Amino acid sequence: MNEINTDSSDLAFLVRHWGRTKQITGPDGQGTLSGQYKKLLEEVGELGQALMEDNACELIDSIGDCAVVLILLADMQGLRFEECLRDAYDVIKQRTGRMEDGVFVKDA
Repeated sequence: MNEINTDSSDLAFLVRHWGRTKQITGPDGQGTLSGQYKKLLEEVGELGQALMEDNACELIDSIGDCAVVLILLADMQGLRFEECLRDAYDVIKQRTGRMEDGVFVKDA
């Protein structure tokens, strides 16, 4: 049986490959940045619905779908999602702040 390593970098690779195969991205890609942004908003809406309904299966699916769209959006811009995530982490890792009404508010 041919197993696929499912660590995050391999999954991102598979998502990028899927995007090219479906002609969303890559040399034959017909996807647009505005189209991917609209798709992200759609997926975020589904995420919100899953949260409101306390639906764990839909929550998992929606989070994954948002990640897929972000990976493809980064790819369309010539960026690697993993590098974007690393850059964001490098910014927040030393951040200080406090929790207010269930949201982390960074110090000025």
